[in-house]
Amino acid sequence: MENMVHVFLMGKQYMVPDNLTIMGAMEYAGYQLVRGCGCRNGFCGACATIYRIKGDRELKACLACQTKVEDNMYVATLPFFPLVKQVYDINEIKPAQQVMMQLYPEIYACIGCNACTKSCTQGLNVMQYIAYAQRGDFEKCAEESFDCVMCGVCSSRCPAGISHPQVAMLARRLNGKYLAPKSAHLEERVQEIRNGDFNELLEKLMGKPVQEMQELYNHRDIEK
Repeated sequence: MENMVHVFLMGKQYMVPDNLTIMGAMEYAGYQLVRGCGCRNGFCGACATIYRIKGDRELKACLACQTKVEDNMYVATLPFFPLVKQVYDINEIKPAQQVMMQLYPEIYACIGCNACTKSCTQGLNVMQYIAYAQRGDFEKCAEESFDCVMCGVCSSRCPAGISHPQVAMLARRLNGKYLAPKSAHLEERVQEIRNGDFNELLEKLMGKPVQEMQELYNHRDIEK
């Protein structure tokens, strides 16, 4: 017999197995997840969720696909977490400190509370990469924020209203276009694809049965 725990999903009480994630518990209880459900493995950030444990005053945020249920857990989901995405043309802007001042000036209102870092579902040093963005050090900001899944949990806890994932995305785009060294072999391969050099090979692959495709994938040569 499975060990069962009490959970409260959107105000209703359920008994669910204690080995389930929040997402699994919601489906066990009969919820059909149309929104707030993506990759199920912590990579897409779609299932950002808030919860509280009975007797604990702290409101916590997490990804529902990663977090196990606990006894007397109160769970609520939101359709999205607050992010402001500014519109810009990456070909028109340059990797200068002024671009952050123009597009995301709220980063300079950061009070250093570190709530963003403490709430990050990926364990990233969010406040640090915002500090890099403030100084216009886009290369370091891009590196520090590389594993961000843009769930928005950090922004939901920010008293300054910073859209941390969008700031990080801008830094990574600027770094990729202007600062990171060019990859000659990648550019050559892209040109080969544009020239149609692989059209015949792709057509042959598309005609193979699924099982053979799986075998080819599992035994493929991986670049060192």
